[in-house]
Amino acid sequence: MNSPREPLHGAFPVDEVLPALQDALRAGNAAVLVAQPGAGKTTRVPLALLNEPWVKGGKILVLEPRRIAARAAASFMANSIREKLGETVGLRVRFGSKVSAKTRIEMITEGVFTRLVLDDPELRGVAAVVFDEFHERSLDADLGLALALDAQRGLRDDLRILVMSATLDGARVARLLSDAPVIESEGRAFPVETKYLGRDARIPIHQEMADALARVAANEDGSILAFLPGVGEIRRTADFLAERLRDKTIDIVPLYGALDSDVQDKAIEPSPEGRRKIVLATSIAETSITIKGVRVVADSGLARVPRFEPDLGLTRLETVRVSRASADQRRGRAGRTEPGICYRLWDEEQTRSLLPFATPEILAADLTSLVLDLAQWGVRDPMTLTWLDAPPAAAVSEAKALLLSLGAINESGAITSLGRKLAKLPLHPRLAAMIVASAEEGQALLAAEIAAVVSERGLGCNDPDLSHRISEFRRDRSRRGEEARNLAKRWAESSGGTIRETAPARAGSLLALAYPDRIAKARPERGGAFLLANGRGAKLEQTSALAREDYLAVAEIAGAAQEGRMLLAARISEAEILSRFSDRIAQTEESVFDPKARAVRGRSARKYMSLVLSERPLKVVAGDETAKALADGVASLGIGVLPLSEAVRRWLERVRFLRAAEGEEWRDLSEEALTANAGEWLAPFLTGKTSLNEISAGDVSNALHALLPREFARRLDAEAPDRFTAPTGSELAIDYSAEAGPTISVKVQELFGLSKHPSVAAGKIPLVLSLLSPAGRPIQVTRDLPAFWRGSWADVKKEMRGRYPKHVWPDDPASAAPTRRAKPRGN
Repeated sequence: MNSPREPLHGAFPVDEVLPALQDALRAGNAAVLVAQPGAGKTTRVPLALLNEPWVKGGKILVLEPRRIAARAAASFMANSIREKLGETVGLRVRFGSKVSAKTRIEMITEGVFTRLVLDDPELRGVAAVVFDEFHERSLDADLGLALALDAQRGLRDDLRILVMSATLDGARVARLLSDAPVIESEGRAFPVETKYLGRDARIPIHQEMADALARVAANEDGSILAFLPGVGEIRRTADFLAERLRDKTIDIVPLYGALDSDVQDKAIEPSPEGRRKIVLATSIAETSITIKGVRVVADSGLARVPRFEPDLGLTRLETVRVSRASADQRRGRAGRTEPGICYRLWDEEQTRSLLPFATPEILAADLTSLVLDLAQWGVRDPMTLTWLDAPPAAAVSEAKALLLSLGAINESGAITSLGRKLAKLPLHPRLAAMIVASAEEGQALLAAEIAAVVSERGLGCNDPDLSHRISEFRRDRSRRGEEARNLAKRWAESSGGTIRETAPARAGSLLALAYPDRIAKARPERGGAFLLANGRGAKLEQTSALAREDYLAVAEIAGAAQEGRMLLAARISEAEILSRFSDRIAQTEESVFDPKARAVRGRSARKYMSLVLSERPLKVVAGDETAKALADGVASLGIGVLPLSEAVRRWLERVRFLRAAEGEEWRDLSEEALTANAGEWLAPFLTGKTSLNEISAGDVSNALHALLPREFARRLDAEAPDRFTAPTGSELAIDYSAEAGPTISVKVQELFGLSKHPSVAAGKIPLVLSLLSPAGRPIQVTRDLPAFWRGSWADVKKEMRGRYPKHVWPDDPASAAPTRRAKPRGN
């Protein structure tokens, strides 16, 4: 086979270690390359390995975490050997491939590799698999490496595996690869100055970023790369910035994954002569790609990441602080081609509080697709494979439970015939199951279009109404839109369904097949608020037409776990719910709390999971069920609705103080914890009661005291007594809620004769003494009484003698007799 011509471009830092890398892969079947950004590893290494003797005419697969990186690297390599893309160097990604019979290097995304190795475990015709930017630790990368290692050890000991990264513990990966050699290369980084601009949390990040960019653009030369958490912030920043920029030679260019490739190219390529640009990007621009002309970076310090909640089977988007590694990667973008400067929108001391690295996705993600892929691989227990970080057992169990409910695996964890159908579709099993089920109804194409819009951001439009988005998606004539529609059509065809276009209005009914636990019912008393079938809340902007619907099927939620914001949903009727999920509808008789009546009422309800579809009243019979319902009502309203005596309030403050002072051996009796767990601690003491008005302060006191075991009750009295006994015998209340710490207010004369400062928490914490005059006015506050006696007492005594001559003011108060009264008459 002919060798590709020598690369056009000059030397890269990684070139110095290429001989060592070649030697390592001749001597063994695995290696680790740690190369700093700008070293050239992505584009130089595959070409350097292509004609090694062990390749034997086979292909080299290079895995990239993102399509844009795969496309940019493939184009660069093809250009460097004076060829067109699709000849020696090819590209294989979800929305299209450019490969030919001549292709020997394929740049592919990590998800594409998973499908390739599952379809052909021997990886016939493949000589090497290269994992690029492995430090990003995506779920697909971890899974791909586990499968590649299993194939290498069981089927293909001649298969080479190379792991490449910029910021990675190379030794740890090397141990995973049977102590493979680690080769290190220095990057070509120019010096980057860092400036901290701080952040006002009261101002939206897009506004702060726009203001910062306008100032930076006026004072700095060259193009600017700004990192923002998401597409919404990018659009809002662009709008704000356009109003503030005075220099009309500056172009504002977005860069994120959901853009057409030609728009992404505009962000990456150099600006035309006489112009410069401000690129507003997500984390997509952190690694793999070099944006030409950039010498300034502005970093928000934020990223948007998916967070999976196993108990709900729900992945929601959350905006988080970036790790130090990511912040450094972003900073390094300014020094790729010349000395640069990085502006950070946070304070310098906050950098120390950043996590060193982002959490690997496998430790926080929905593992349903991974478990199905492993089942197809023949693995029922993930721990039988080799992982850098093993998938958490709880998340694996949740994934198996979902796959079992979908019919994708059986009770023993083996893949079923339906599971094999789902695994053929490169989608989350929920979406794949929706397509397969919809094919039986003649709705395969609409289901596939829904899957495309749900799984690929930015298709169609940004309307939260899925039906409207599907309509816009069908009209989208962009390259990305065309590719997505063709892909959806292939998905529909592979499901065996009839390919015909149906009305988008049916989208909600089909979406519910994928997310039956996310059917939502409106809460009429709160505009735009909905209750999900899984028990959580979600909301919509009241201006959205969907906010007026009775029921919705929800695909995506962002924000707080308790009540997130719906990003994508569709209308579904009650009749469709009853028809589609008739086997899940339950008729119940139950006691529930009515917040308006502040009492428990009985009802007969027709329910779908947590949603009440219809109900009729029943007579309430007081008992354990009503007690639990009443306690749940307290939990919903907060324990502030309970009658608390002053003694109980002070008791709670003492327990909370000891928990803060001595640690978690003391039970958490904070208001938040008590509210959250009211159903457990309060319900046993509410038997026979059906309304809040019937709960007495004694009921609450008994319930709370039962939370503290006898030994801790004894320690509470010893280590955090309710009162302090002064030398005079006075019992003085200790205020454990005081901001300064446990405090007593005491007339100074009552402490005469006290030479040791009083303390609580087994002597660890001194009492704060608020010393008073005979008239009860503050004199001084001290945490060290002996020091006060020795020091400022002399001045206090002099002043007090003048004001209160009838009282005793001794020269040595530490040895004087304490008193509550003035001197006897005649003294």
